[in-house]
Amino acid sequence: MTNTLAGPDRSRDLSQPLENLGPDEAMKVRSDQLRGTINEGLLDAITGAVSGEDNAKLMKFHGVYVQDDRDLRDERRRQKLEPAYSFLIRLRLPGGVATAAQWLKLDELARAYGNSSLRVTTRQTFQFHWVLKNDLKATIQGLHEVLIDTIAACGDVVRGVMASVNPNLSSLHAEVFDDARRVSDHAMPNMRAYHEIWYGEERVASSEPEEPFLGKQYLPRKFKIGLVIPPYNDIDVYTQDLGFIAITEDGRLTGYNITIGGGMGRTDQAPETYPRLGDVIGFIPKEQILAATDAVVGTQRDFGDRKTRAHARFKYTIDTHGLDFIKGEIERRLGFALEPAKPFEFVSNGDSYGWAKGEDGRYHYTLFVENGRIVNREGLALLDGLRAIAAVHQGSFRMTANQNVVIADIPAKQKPKIAALLKQFGLDQRNDQSLLRLNSMACVALPTCGLAMAESERYLPTLVTKIETILAEKGLEKEPITIRMTGCPNGCARPYVAEIALTGRAPGKYNLYFGGGFHGQRLNKMYLENVGEDAILGAVDEIAGNYARDRAPGEHFGDYTIRAGYVKEVRAGREFNDVELPLRFSATDI
Repeated sequence: MTNTLAGPDRSRDLSQPLENLGPDEAMKVRSDQLRGTINEGLLDAITGAVSGEDNAKLMKFHGVYVQDDRDLRDERRRQKLEPAYSFLIRLRLPGGVATAAQWLKLDELARAYGNSSLRVTTRQTFQFHWVLKNDLKATIQGLHEVLIDTIAACGDVVRGVMASVNPNLSSLHAEVFDDARRVSDHAMPNMRAYHEIWYGEERVASSEPEEPFLGKQYLPRKFKIGLVIPPYNDIDVYTQDLGFIAITEDGRLTGYNITIGGGMGRTDQAPETYPRLGDVIGFIPKEQILAATDAVVGTQRDFGDRKTRAHARFKYTIDTHGLDFIKGEIERRLGFALEPAKPFEFVSNGDSYGWAKGEDGRYHYTLFVENGRIVNREGLALLDGLRAIAAVHQGSFRMTANQNVVIADIPAKQKPKIAALLKQFGLDQRNDQSLLRLNSMACVALPTCGLAMAESERYLPTLVTKIETILAEKGLEKEPITIRMTGCPNGCARPYVAEIALTGRAPGKYNLYFGGGFHGQRLNKMYLENVGEDAILGAVDEIAGNYARDRAPGEHFGDYTIRAGYVKEVRAGREFNDVELPLRFSATDI
C-alpha cells in the first residue's frame, strides 16, 4: 500500500515560514508527518479524550474522530465532569466492497467496542461509533487482521474512493471497482505514523522524504474521488472533487469522462461558501486514470488556498483561478490535451432494491438500510440477520452511496439459502417502503457529531412518515422523490442535490430547500430559512398539492418546483446564496 503518486511540481514552492500559514497548515508542518504526540495522548488516563496539542485534529488523518455524547453534555457540565468522550472510527473501503469474512470481523468489533452498531456512510464505508479510548488500538488491530485500515478516511488527503454499484453489470462493475481500488491505493498518503502508533511497528530512519507527493503539508483540505457507471449516478459524481464517468463501447470500458470541482460543504451566514457541482472537462482512455489522478490532485496541492481554510476546497481553487486555467494546468501535468467528453446519460441517483441477476449468472440482493444504521432493534434484528448471512455467504457485500447494503455475487445454488435467511430475520420486508423513504438519506448528527446543530438520523424517519401521509392524500405515494437531511450545513448526506432537503440550524429548526435534480445534476435552492416542522410540512403540503394537479407527464418534483417558480434554478455554485461574487477572488477578499 505504498503511495506512488508523482513528486511535487517544482514550479510551485510550497515551503513558507510557519507564521505565513493558516493554523491547520502550521499544525501539519510541525506534526512530524502526522505523529504529533498521539502515542503519549492515548496513554493519558486522566481524560477519556486524547490529550496533547493538535492530537485530536491529527487523529483524523488516521481515520479517528474524538466525539462526546451530546445528550449528556449539559448534565455532565452541571456535575463538573468532563464530556462523555468516545471515538468514531471510519474505515478505508475502496468502492464499498467487503468480503464475508471482513463483515464477520466488523460485526465482532461492533459488538465488542462499538455499542453493537455499524453505520454505513454516504461514502460507501463503515463507521464505528462509541469506541472508548482504551479500545481504539484493539479495534484498529482487529481490522488489520482482515486487511482493512482507516488510513486517510479523514483529514486533508484523498478520502475513500467511491465506485458505482450496479448489480446488473457484473463484469463492468468488477472493472470499475478494480480501478477505484487502484486509485485509492495509489493516492493514499505514505503514513509510517499509522503503522507505528496503531500496529506498534518501529520507526525506520531514512534520508528519503517520508511523503514524497504530499510533503509535510498534505492537501489544503479533504479531496473526494468517485467512479460512476451510467445510467445510474448512484455516487452523485458531480459532488466529487474528482469524478470519473465510465464510458463504454459495445459493453467494453474504453475510458472515463472527467469531472472536477464538486463539493457540498458550506457555512450558514457565510455567502463566500457554497456547494458546487463538478464540471465535465474531457475524456481520458482507461489506462490514463492514475496519471489523471496525479495531475488533478497535484494541481489542488499546489494551487489550493493554504491560508484561509474555509476557502481551501478544490471547488474554490477552480473558481479563484478559472476553469480554463485549471484544465490547462491538468493537461500540462498530463503532457497531453484531454479528448472531448463522450456522450452519456443519467436517469437516477438512487438504488434499485431487491433481487437482480448479473451478466455472470450470479444474484444480488439490495437491502434498504434506513440511514445506514445496522443495529438490532425491537422487531428488526438487522445486525443479527446480516451476521447470519455473512456466516454462509460465498460472495461479497457492497455498500452503496445511499447507505444501503448489497448482498452480492450469490451463486445460483446458494440463492434459496440467502432468501430463507432474509425471510427468517424479516429482512425481506425491509424494501416494502414508500418511494420517498427508499430515496431518503440522513447524516448521523446528534448525539455524537460535534458539528450538528439539529437532529438528522434520529428525526428524518419521523418526518418522512408525516410527509408520506401528505403525499398519499394527493395520490403521490408512488412518485419517486429524493429527500435528504443533515444536522448542519456541511452537507455530509449530499443534501444540496436532493429534490427536498433540510439542513439543521438549531434544535428543531432547519433550512428547507427545493429543486435539486432527480439524478444529481442540479443544485437545489433555499425556500424557507430556520423553520420548524409545521412550516416544513405546510410548504410540502402546498407544493405537493399543486404538483399533483399541474405536473407534466414524467416531470420530477424538483423540476416542477423550478418551473412553477417556487425556487430559481441554480446554474453555478456562487448563485446558491444569491450573492454576486467575482469569478476570481483571493483569500484577502473573504
